[in-house]
Amino acid sequence: MLSNSHIISRGGGLYSLASDSFLNEYYIISDEGTRRLMASPEVVGFDSYMAMVPPTVKALKVLKEMDSRHLDRAGILTILRGGLNYPVEESCHSAGILTPDISFMSCERIIRNGIITGLDVKYEQVRTEPDCALIIGDIIASGQTLDLCLRHVIERFRAAGHNIRKIIFFTVGGTKAIGLMENLTADIRSFWPAFEGFQCVFYEGIFTVYDDKGVTGINTPDIDFGWKGGAISPEFRDFVLRYDYAPALLEKCIIYDGGARRYQIDLHAEEVIEYWKDLLSVADRTDFSAFIAEKTGCSGVSYEEWLEINRYTPDDRLRSLYELETAYIGKLASASLRSICEKRLAQLEEDFGKYKL
Repeated sequence: MLSNSHIISRGGGLYSLASDSFLNEYYIISDEGTRRLMASPEVVGFDSYMAMVPPTVKALKVLKEMDSRHLDRAGILTILRGGLNYPVEESCHSAGILTPDISFMSCERIIRNGIITGLDVKYEQVRTEPDCALIIGDIIASGQTLDLCLRHVIERFRAAGHNIRKIIFFTVGGTKAIGLMENLTADIRSFWPAFEGFQCVFYEGIFTVYDDKGVTGINTPDIDFGWKGGAISPEFRDFVLRYDYAPALLEKCIIYDGGARRYQIDLHAEEVIEYWKDLLSVADRTDFSAFIAEKTGCSGVSYEEWLEINRYTPDDRLRSLYELETAYIGKLASASLRSICEKRLAQLEEDFGKYKL
């Protein structure tokens, strides 16, 4: 879905993803708080929630200014539990957007004999109104949960004789969100022709999910995020390349599980530590150069090729970023993956130790 698209800077860490084929609007926003949050799984609890407030407020103010009908009122849909991590209500208040209608929906996996066989909406409280601008925040990996929930909500609006004017979506998410939203927009316009579409704001980048277990053999397909084939903000790329030498680049996932990260920190810590223990167990037989190339999304390419692969429009600072990444890869390739894992595990045990009972 990202073919023939490129990133256009709108200033202040806000970018739009441009393509003649899109029905919807897609944005990337970068901020100090979300860069730190997404580069470090040690940022948990209330701090992880608050890290998203400044960029969310900024994006809402921009979208409000762009709205020809003036976005001064909106409904909020919270998809439990990942959506609870997104400060949508607080951000709307700061952006001057009234939110009198807040809906909730719980989408849970159906597990039979230890196998996930589907999804089901277990709980809902959906409030509808005419001509609604609906705001949602949630993680999007495979997109299956979002597809089910949105179609469910749309049917509730139709049954009530109401309509959704537009959907503003905030996400730590992947490229599959775009295909899902493009298809939904085409479907929705078949019965609501005036539907304005989605305005989707990605924090720090539009990531990809692993198709397989990756170079190391330990990644989880359709869940773990990566850079390769995505569209990453230059600010986040720069931050990760400078952050504590290696761990941020080599992490399992950009965000891990959102719900556990805020509400079940002990479970989140176990997942993070388990990944690094698994990586340590395969360190000696992993092709480290191939692993680095998988994580950066490209390696050993010219500046012009690097720009094209990453969908960047040339400017002076990007050449410096390319040079930083090239030097980083060279330095990292000569390091020991085993020693990186051992150091990282010691850091994590210390940082997460205060959350143990």
